[in-house]
Amino acid sequence: MTTPEILWFAATLLLMAIGIVGCVFPAIPGTPLIFAAAVAHRLAVGESGAQTWVLVTLGILAALALAADFVASLYGAKTLGATRLGMIGAAIGGLVGLFLGPLGILLGPFVGAFTLEFAGGRAWHESAKAGAGATIGLLVGAVGKVACSVSMILLFAANVLWRAFSL
Repeated sequence: MTTPEILWFAATLLLMAIGIVGCVFPAIPGTPLIFAAAVAHRLAVGESGAQTWVLVTLGILAALALAADFVASLYGAKTLGATRLGMIGAAIGGLVGLFLGPLGILLGPFVGAFTLEFAGGRAWHESAKAGAGATIGLLVGAVGKVACSVSMILLFAANVLWRAFSL
């Protein structure tokens, strides 16, 4: 590896570490940032970067992580007794929460599920249970995103280092 390649690799890993933080701090797009850093690294260093199949795999993993995070919140609500209305509320609350910062993202699915369940005629404790399920699902999704992010970084780093030291 040349000095510029080492510097690009280090900068890419730093961006990817920020991506891991984004998995638990919603203001930062975690897995998309990791994917974008890998693509930028490849553009900067050319053939010395990650292979195309690795970049495609990282893109697929990033998309799956985003989808799984969304589905986990809905599944959590359903598991703790949410009706279809509560699941819709959790989805709407999650989307609205994106615009309200970290607290909004954490509370959005709860408030959404609770509100639509309660408005649909369910008792407050049943509505709260559905909202709690949505929040638990969100937290489980965050753990899954962290695991996916670490896997993405390891795949990227292993591929780049393997190619650098075997050429």
